[in-house]
Amino acid sequence: MDNLLSIFLFAVVMTITPGPNNIMILASGLNFGIKRSIPHLFGIAIGFPMMLLAVGFGLDSIVVKFPLVHNMIKILGVGYLLYLAYKLFMTKKQQSINSQIKPLSFIQAVLFQWVNPKAWVMIFSGIGAFTSSVNIQSTTWVLALSFMVAIFPCNGSWLFLGSQMKKLIKTDAHYQWFNRTMAILLVISVLPSAIVL
Repeated sequence: MDNLLSIFLFAVVMTITPGPNNIMILASGLNFGIKRSIPHLFGIAIGFPMMLLAVGFGLDSIVVKFPLVHNMIKILGVGYLLYLAYKLFMTKKQQSINSQIKPLSFIQAVLFQWVNPKAWVMIFSGIGAFTSSVNIQSTTWVLALSFMVAIFPCNGSWLFLGSQMKKLIKTDAHYQWFNRTMAILLVISVLPSAIVL
């Protein structure tokens, strides 16, 4: 396939840039460490390509035929992301993080992709840019595999960065500042989708 390198570079750029997945995995790295956040990372790496394949192989026609389905997904997605931002913003102490809040599980991270506004943008822009009527299925597979390969180092680097921030963020006040900053960034990442609801 002639555009294999272009597809992979697209996947790398889309997964390394800030968005809800990276903000959440960064916060998870700080709050829970790498080991406890691995199911979250695998949930992204498996969940997003599964979603891309579902859209590429026909779900998009349902969304086009029934716009209400897409609107409901967007409303649920924005609402869920705002809920996560609220929970993160209200976390005041490191002890409360470890005792009351758990990292996203594998299944939660898989399901999270369906309510992640950036995930929808990535899928529709990738399918729109790289497929045609004659190669949509084969290119959709290449896109899905490219994202799966790119997610581990790209989202994984955000997880690693979060875990390393433990060296700088030690007091409850530091944790509160960090979590509130991540919550605000999460809200900002949702705003473009919320505005067009």
